[in-house]
Amino acid sequence: MPDASDHETKGQIPTNLRLLLILEEVARAGVPVSPSTLSDVLGLPKPTIHRLLVTAEEEGFLQRDIDGRSYGPGRRLRRLAGNTLSSQRLRTERLAIMQALENELGETCNLAAPGRYGMVYLDRVETHWPLRIQLPVGTQVPFHCTASGKMYLSSLRTDKLKRVLTWLKLEPSTKKSITDVDTLLDELALTRSRGFSTDNEEFMEGMVAVAVPIRDTEGRLLTTLSIHAPRQRYDLQTLIKMVPQVQEAAERLETLSRL
Repeated sequence: MPDASDHETKGQIPTNLRLLLILEEVARAGVPVSPSTLSDVLGLPKPTIHRLLVTAEEEGFLQRDIDGRSYGPGRRLRRLAGNTLSSQRLRTERLAIMQALENELGETCNLAAPGRYGMVYLDRVETHWPLRIQLPVGTQVPFHCTASGKMYLSSLRTDKLKRVLTWLKLEPSTKKSITDVDTLLDELALTRSRGFSTDNEEFMEGMVAVAVPIRDTEGRLLTTLSIHAPRQRYDLQTLIKMVPQVQEAAERLETLSRL
């Protein structure tokens, strides 16, 4: 399918493609998109854009942003994206990459994507060790006290991050959870500079984790790849030494997602 930007003339887009192209443009932009921007990009009249946006919002494919005017992905569009990522062929290859990483490092590997209120586990390969931490596929975990969540927050533009932090509740999961905004911002700056995030028993006592980003063709965070382990086997510094192997696996997953 051609990009939305390829449609230069009003009236050239078939009626049954218009809503799909709006969804495609919202997903491509990566930030909330205004009706006027969509009208300019697609070359469609503003009344048509508004009518389609209302329909998409009512059906849950789009949701209005905090400004009340712009639109971002809704729950059904996010679910569609997750289901697409989990299609059988891609999932088989993805799990093979994650299994190879687990074989090399001996610890559980997780693939997670940002949801509305936290990171959602899309896939998982369990360690062979009897002592393990059970977080099944579909589990949603907080943004502020998990390695995958902090990786996601660190990828946000400054204006978007500030908006998120106005409603994000920094509730403690353990005594090590970060509950102060300034401390969290310092942690996210460190994460951004070094290219990986950590969880030092912040989400669950006795569990440490590291996470790295998996990016789309625009360089934006798509999902995260993480490994976690019980503190009885590894301390955080030992797990950090495994980050290069996790990053290598993430690069392979990025290549797979672009096929």
